[in-house]
Amino acid sequence: MRLIPRSIHGRLLALSFVATLLALALAGAAIAGVMERFVMQGLDQRLDAQLALLATVIDGDGHIDKSRIGRVRGLIEDGPDWEWRIAGPDGVMGTGDLPALVQPPGPPPGPGPRAVDERPHPGDVRDARGKPLHTRQAIIQTTRGAVTLTAGAPAEIIARPVRAAVVPLLTILAVLGLALGVAAVVQLRLGLRPLRRLRGEVAAVRTGQMDAVSAEQPTELVPLIDELNALIRDNAASLATARASAANLAHALKTPVATLALELRDDPSRAAQVDRIYRTIRHHLARARAGSLNTRSATALLPVVDDLVATIARIHVNRSVDIVCTIPDDLAAAIDPADLSELAGNLIDNAARHARKRVEISAATSGRQIRLAIADDGAGMSAPDRTRALQPGVRLDERGDGDGFGLSIAQEIADLHGGSLALGTSDLGGLLVTVALPAALRTG
Repeated sequence: MRLIPRSIHGRLLALSFVATLLALALAGAAIAGVMERFVMQGLDQRLDAQLALLATVIDGDGHIDKSRIGRVRGLIEDGPDWEWRIAGPDGVMGTGDLPALVQPPGPPPGPGPRAVDERPHPGDVRDARGKPLHTRQAIIQTTRGAVTLTAGAPAEIIARPVRAAVVPLLTILAVLGLALGVAAVVQLRLGLRPLRRLRGEVAAVRTGQMDAVSAEQPTELVPLIDELNALIRDNAASLATARASAANLAHALKTPVATLALELRDDPSRAAQVDRIYRTIRHHLARARAGSLNTRSATALLPVVDDLVATIARIHVNRSVDIVCTIPDDLAAAIDPADLSELAGNLIDNAARHARKRVEISAATSGRQIRLAIADDGAGMSAPDRTRALQPGVRLDERGDGDGFGLSIAQEIADLHGGSLALGTSDLGGLLVTVALPAALRTG
C-alpha cells in the first residue's frame, strides 16, 4: 500500500488534508488552553477575595476573631466542597477537609498579607475525601508569628466550562475543516487546469490536430513548453530525413533490379532469385517507411478507399466482383495518406482476388479507434492458415500473382501506427480482415 499517491493532485490534496488536520488540532488545543487559563484566572480572583475576607479575622497579634468568622463564613464558602483553612499561633481552624500545603519557596513575607501563586498546581491537591482542589494561599506576618490562610475550590469548576465548550468548539472546527477541504479541492482543480490543458494539446499534436503546443501557458510551464515544441520540431525533421532516405533507397534499387530482371527473363531459376530479391527489398522498404511514420497525420478514410476501390475494380473487371463501400464521410484516422493507401490497398486487392462475387468494406468508430472491416465471400481461411497468412512471404494460394507480403505489411503498418490487424470469418462466408487505427479529427 502506497502512503504517498502517485498523482500530483493526490499528493497536494493529501498534504493539504494533513496540514489542515494539524492546524485545526493545534488551534483546538490552543483555544482550549486559553479558555482553561481564562476560567482559572477568574477562579483565582474569587479565591483571592476569600483570602482577603479571611485576613480580616486576624488581628495584629495573630488572634482569630471567631465571631467575625461566623459573619463572613457564608461569603467564604461559595458552594459545596469549597474549603478554607487558617493556621497560626493559636492553632488550625477551617473546614477540616483541606490539608496543609507546602510552604512556597522564597524569603519570609513582610508585614501585612501577601498573596502568592498557588502551591502546588490545580489537581495536585486533594481534600480528605480525595477530591481534587484548586487552591490559593496567603501569609500574614503578626507579632506572634506567621498566619497562613488557604482557600480552595473544586477543580471541577475549571474543567466543567471547558468540557461544555468542547462540543461547539469541535463543531466549529469541523465546519472550518470542511470549508478548508472544499477550498483546497477547488484550488487544486484550478491550479492543475493548465496541466490538463497541456495534456490535451500534446494529445492533439500526437494525433495531428495541432503542429505545436500553445505558448500561452503559465510562467512555470513555459520552459517545459519550449522543450516540448523543440522535441516536436526535431522529431519532424528526423521523420522527413527518414522518409527521404527510404525514398532515395527505393529509387536507387528500382532501376538496377528491373534491369537485372529483364536480362534474366530467359533464365527462370535466376529470374526467380531476382524476383525474390525484389520482394525482399519491397518488404524491408515498406518496413523502413512504416518505421518512419508520421503519427500526427490525420487522413479521411472515404476518399482514400473510394480511389482504391475504383482502381481495384478496374483490375478485376473481368471477374465481375462487386466491391461495396459503406464508410461514413466523417471518419479520419491518425495515419499518413500513403500508408493508409498501401494498407487498405493490399487488403482490398487481396479480398477482390479471393472473392467469388462480392467484397464489403465498412468502418466505424470504437472509442478512440476506427475499425476498418474488409469482408469477402471467398473460401476463407482456417484458424491455422490465418496465423500463417500474417507471416512475411507466405502464400496460401499459389494461383495468380502476389508475393505473400500484403497481409504482413498491412499488419506492420497497423501495429506501428498503434493499431492492430485481425483475421476472422465474414458473414459472407469468406475472410474478414479488421484493422484498428487511432482515430483523428478529419482534416480539411
